[in-house]
Amino acid sequence: MDPLAALLDGPRAHGAFLLRSVLTPPWSLRIEDRAPLTVVSAVRGRAWIVPDTGDAVLIGEGDVAIARGPDPYVVADHPETPPQAHILPGQECRTPDGGHLTELTHVGVRTWGHGTDGPDVLLTGTYGMEGELSDRLLAALPPLIVLRAADWPTPLAGLLADEIGKDVPGQEAVLDRLLDLLLIAALRAWFDRPGSHAPAWYRAHADPVVGHALRLLQHQPAEPWTVAKLAADTGVSRAALARRFTALVGEPPIAYLAGWRLALAADLLRQQPDATIGAIAHQVGYGSAFALSAAFKREFGVSPQRYRVRARAS
Repeated sequence: MDPLAALLDGPRAHGAFLLRSVLTPPWSLRIEDRAPLTVVSAVRGRAWIVPDTGDAVLIGEGDVAIARGPDPYVVADHPETPPQAHILPGQECRTPDGGHLTELTHVGVRTWGHGTDGPDVLLTGTYGMEGELSDRLLAALPPLIVLRAADWPTPLAGLLADEIGKDVPGQEAVLDRLLDLLLIAALRAWFDRPGSHAPAWYRAHADPVVGHALRLLQHQPAEPWTVAKLAADTGVSRAALARRFTALVGEPPIAYLAGWRLALAADLLRQQPDATIGAIAHQVGYGSAFALSAAFKREFGVSPQRYRVRARAS
């Protein structure tokens, strides 16, 4: 899989937090949930997104915003409106002084706000994911991305809005997949925009040689890759591949592969709690548990077993 797909195919949306907010000005919510990634779309009306550092951004109907955590930010009808609620980890909602909220309440299935009708209606989808593959992508994102409806018309936000209030069997799975589709489509659209400063590994996928090499490494990490084997499979010389890959990706092929294998291993330690270290080592291309453990500790500063224990506790 490629790194963009890995964002959602490792710790992808699974019972993600999804909420429709129906709000009447003045309103302001301070988001302190430390979520790695949150998608916000304005179904009706508008909203300001105000990070603690950086410029406030206004989103209107049909716009989609992606906020990269864990830094806090405010979503409000106006940048100067003082927060009425603080959204804490676990989506706990409190007043600014720590009290119980009364002004904003649940008013329907996955819906809360000031009532059942209001001029501003927002959709929010929050990922509580963890994993080194996600970190590789998240590190490439700015704190806030906004895609305007006029520049990027998409039916996905509207479809999510239609489905979010339904309470039928299997609906959580439907909503998770719709949120995944909206996020992956939005990120791909943003990466493909001129001047978006997409990460080198994303741009390199468009190169016929390096893109093919990346896909081989990403889809078959357990293969005993060498530069010679990779060059033969991509139809160029070793020198040409090494030079081109390093220029486009920013590191040599085998260095990239080592980082990719360790990122995969970190995810598997979280996702497969009963798998042995040796089994995970073989899945990602290491010959033994010892070889993986040595490389893993150099990269992350802890052994795979210790990493797994910490993951379970978090």
